[in-house]
Amino acid sequence: MNPRLRHWREAATLLLAAGAPARLPRSPLGPFDYELLLLQRSPRSGFAPSAHVFPGGLVEAADFSADWLGLLPASPQCGLGLVRPPPPGSCRAPLFATDREPLGSPLPGEVAFRICAIRETFEEAGILLLVPGRGPAGGSGPAPPLPAERLPPAAELSEWRRRVQEDPACFLQLCRHLGCVPNIWALQEWSNWLTPVERAGRGARRYDTAFYLCCLERRPPLTSQDDREVTAFLWSSPPEAIERFKSQEIWFPPPQFYELCRLCNFSSFRELHKFSSDRALEGCERWMPVMLTASDGDIELLPGDELYPEDPDYTGEKKIIMSTDKKVEDVMKEGSVFHRIVIKNINNLAVYVNIQAKYKHVNPLMINSDCSDYNSRL
Repeated sequence: MNPRLRHWREAATLLLAAGAPARLPRSPLGPFDYELLLLQRSPRSGFAPSAHVFPGGLVEAADFSADWLGLLPASPQCGLGLVRPPPPGSCRAPLFATDREPLGSPLPGEVAFRICAIRETFEEAGILLLVPGRGPAGGSGPAPPLPAERLPPAAELSEWRRRVQEDPACFLQLCRHLGCVPNIWALQEWSNWLTPVERAGRGARRYDTAFYLCCLERRPPLTSQDDREVTAFLWSSPPEAIERFKSQEIWFPPPQFYELCRLCNFSSFRELHKFSSDRALEGCERWMPVMLTASDGDIELLPGDELYPEDPDYTGEKKIIMSTDKKVEDVMKEGSVFHRIVIKNINNLAVYVNIQAKYKHVNPLMINSDCSDYNSRL
């Protein structure tokens, strides 16, 4: 972890997709043959209370422990490939580009953040994304679940989960006990979101979060909330999740909405896995939304948008406020280069993107929160 951070904490989250029988969703996008895991945060949470989010949490010192090098492969990246240099005009997200050795850890950030996402998924949902031996896992398809014979009895596993929740260092002990390692090779770098200054939670909490995507062959046999940080869970296809959001059954913060719209490009689990695997070493840039307050709503501006500041106020120390007396509709009519999320209220969001996606990625389908597909990118 990075003890020098003052304005935000580093974190990792996991878009966990599992193959499922294709069925007609409650949306016009047709059948999807996979589901995503969404967890409902506790209403007592200091950040996004009661929201449905992807599993994940804060990076801990234990995730950067040198002891992991005794379990994982000995190559410089523990068997992970080297990410390619960023395209011209871009830079690697600082979260990943930071050299961790001067900070006291020989473990690369690419490894530690994956360990964090896997550990948090176990803590919050009871799902163990491990592989026997030292890894990496064989095969090129979606990751298989850990064989049942490698798992301890339910009561023992529950006790391990409690211990890991109390002390993250116990996750390494659990891996040693099972003769397994975290399946870091099944996690593909997907995106990096930094909490906007205006969206900080209680105590000015902000997070620089690595988003990973993992494709599992099938849904794990057991998913359970921890009844502490997480009060419920939901397996849902991306368009179904958006439809539930529209009907106000659930809500999620703008980054989750954006990523669900991006996943709506893929109705086929095989296509999603192939796409994420093919661009696995392309990397990503850091996105910090900048808020523009209009008279009847907010617009979260993202890099590439024509209104995005040349020198964003990352720390909030400049106290820059962007506002207009115009309505959102008027702001939209005046613009032509978009990368933004329009927010009317917590259950009324819309994504507008017509810039070229970088890093061989894909732009979100422009689906607003009433699940209308505009069938274009403006």
